[in-house]
Amino acid sequence: MTRISVVIPVFNRASELQKALISVTTQSYPAEEILVVDDGSDVAVETEFSSQFPGVRFIRQRNLGVSAARNNGIKKAGGDWIAFLDSDDEWLPHKLEAQVQALKNSPESRVCHSDEIWIRNGVRVNPMKKHKKSGGDIFLQCLPLCAMSPSSVLIHKDIFAEVGVFDETLPACEDYDLWLRICSRYNVLYVDQALLKKYGGHDDQLSRKYAGMDRFRIHALLKLLQNGVLNTEQEQAVKNTLVEKSRIYINGAKRRNKAEEVSYYERLLADLKLGTSGRVGLE
Repeated sequence: MTRISVVIPVFNRASELQKALISVTTQSYPAEEILVVDDGSDVAVETEFSSQFPGVRFIRQRNLGVSAARNNGIKKAGGDWIAFLDSDDEWLPHKLEAQVQALKNSPESRVCHSDEIWIRNGVRVNPMKKHKKSGGDIFLQCLPLCAMSPSSVLIHKDIFAEVGVFDETLPACEDYDLWLRICSRYNVLYVDQALLKKYGGHDDQLSRKYAGMDRFRIHALLKLLQNGVLNTEQEQAVKNTLVEKSRIYINGAKRRNKAEEVSYYERLLADLKLGTSGRVGLE
């Protein structure tokens, strides 16, 4: 029996949370436990949903961000496997069953994700080619952008003991950072089925809140270089990506008249060309 703990972080999304919880509690393969981590919502979500979902464990914390909420869920989860679900997303009824079956057929795998359906402002949209999902050694695919969705993944809990959990200092791109750390060491099992609906277009999405998202990806890439776990090919690919993203960010910072940021990333570029990227400190 694959024991799965589902971790759902939430902050002021009560209307969306109900749909997410229904999609978990009606799975054809039941989860061992469901943990909703309330990240300091204005009104505690437990007061609204505890009677409707008596089997769900509600954990309330002060507002520390989505990474801290997910990490709190990981820490308190009792299952061997962790599945994440964003509060505004929705699983299809056979999501866990399909992944458990795939893992039975690939018992060496410790990370599994799937395809997804994108809904933007209530309308289904087709992802661009660069967002196409795949499996195996996907580290290079993870460098340009986030190659897995948190709501799609199923991860053995032992992975977090080795690579760490979500970086709570990152206000965005925290999933990009974690997938890089995982995929630099592990192959990923991919279920080529759309097993969830991923919703976008909300006013409170992090991509709308923070301009210049690449600065968080640059931060993650610098950390990865300094960890000393990459092979030669991976290290060179990370440096190439750092150069590309730094150049793009510098151009944007110049347009926004951010002289201090321009100076920082120009120094980073110079150090990368000299092969001394560790000299520039993390922001």
